[in-house]
Amino acid sequence: MAEQMDQDYLAKRQLKRGTAGWMLLAGLGVSYVISGDFAGWNFGIGEAGWGGFAIAAVLMGIMYLTLVLSLAEMSASIPAAGGGYSFARQAMGPVGGYMTGLAVLIEYALAPAAIVIFIGSAVEELLGFNGPVVYALFYLVFIGIHLAGVGEALKVMMVISGLAVVAILGTAVALIGDFDASRLFDIAPTDAAGASELMPFGWYGVWAALPFAMWLFLAVEGVPLAAEEAKDPAKDVPKGIIGAMIFLLFTATLVVLLLAGVTGAEAIGSSAVPLVDALNVAGKPTLATLVNVLALAGLVASFFSIIYGYSRLVFALSRAGYLPKSLSLTNKRKVPARALIVPGVFGFLASLTGEGDLMLGMAVVGATVSYALMALSHILLRIKQPNMPRPYRTPGGIVTSSIALVLSIIALTGVFAYDPRAFMYTLVLFVIGAAYFFLYSKNRLVAKTPEEEFNMLAQAEADLTTTP
Repeated sequence: MAEQMDQDYLAKRQLKRGTAGWMLLAGLGVSYVISGDFAGWNFGIGEAGWGGFAIAAVLMGIMYLTLVLSLAEMSASIPAAGGGYSFARQAMGPVGGYMTGLAVLIEYALAPAAIVIFIGSAVEELLGFNGPVVYALFYLVFIGIHLAGVGEALKVMMVISGLAVVAILGTAVALIGDFDASRLFDIAPTDAAGASELMPFGWYGVWAALPFAMWLFLAVEGVPLAAEEAKDPAKDVPKGIIGAMIFLLFTATLVVLLLAGVTGAEAIGSSAVPLVDALNVAGKPTLATLVNVLALAGLVASFFSIIYGYSRLVFALSRAGYLPKSLSLTNKRKVPARALIVPGVFGFLASLTGEGDLMLGMAVVGATVSYALMALSHILLRIKQPNMPRPYRTPGGIVTSSIALVLSIIALTGVFAYDPRAFMYTLVLFVIGAAYFFLYSKNRLVAKTPEEEFNMLAQAEADLTTTP
């Protein structure tokens, strides 16, 4: 049986409303993803060749665009801090909601662990030291900034991600005159099925490259996690997430096309710092050094913003009783301090493995499972609740979300094709998380239905604003 929430319970679990407009939300969406433009995606060219990777990138671009359009509708109708969890709970009940939330939590808890490992490598390149001390320092500093308040944190995030965007656009302008399309196809075809000059590793290469193509857009789906802190959620969240996605499609096109067209597909497919290597090949070492420094800003931007994302997800899951209720307590600044700190400790411990690629692979598994469940939620809500208020409606309706559903399942199999170990380890986390729900938290939820929870939240907010 669900427990009834009282007003005191909710009064201690309120976020700061009206903080973020659509531009800030779009910046949050770009910030989630921007580190992916600097490195990681290019290893997909090593798996598939440039043409094969381009096909994978187009497929994943379509997946994310259709998913974002579906999320835009649901976020306008259900403006709650849980994002995908809140949508799935409305569509599929507590079990579907929790499993979606768990999938997103796996993604958002492990992605910062992977990113901080990459940050450590960048710090070592620039300053000559690396390791657990660097990881701990970054977690402490950026969780500390979030603890100062959401408005302050998002403004810092915008500045950091702005520097990263300048680096990408500046690199594109510098390289465009050195582009040579023949360099895109300098990998010799193998004897794999379907291999050609366009796809030197055949169709299997395209399949294995899907997780790398996701890195160009991974985590943009986190924008709805800020819904309760938006100025006008019904308008701001859809505009923010769609605006972020359009911009990310633009930057992805720039890096995928220009870097290989200057450096060559074979070289860029194994580069640890593709933007820097492309600038050096083009004879621009000074700009390359500057971009190397700003690449750290890109990593920090994604690290910083995903910490924000996991805190709001943990806050929402905890407030509803799926996770320990103490995690959703907010401080005087209306910041969910424990939801920031506890997952940060787990992420730091995961970073001590030093296996950034494994952490990323596991994060992608969590992501693709959540995408399938969120797309399914859109379909079910359209069928089950056709009259639900929808301030924004997804173009194409369930056809659009069905495309996202199919492509997310294909992307999930691509992770298994590339890294079965990451697939199996993530499956273990799902089993542990499911056991916790079915054996413990299932009977400790604080509201029977999402509608009941949302109504109580609205009443609690009204009580707070009218109390002298």
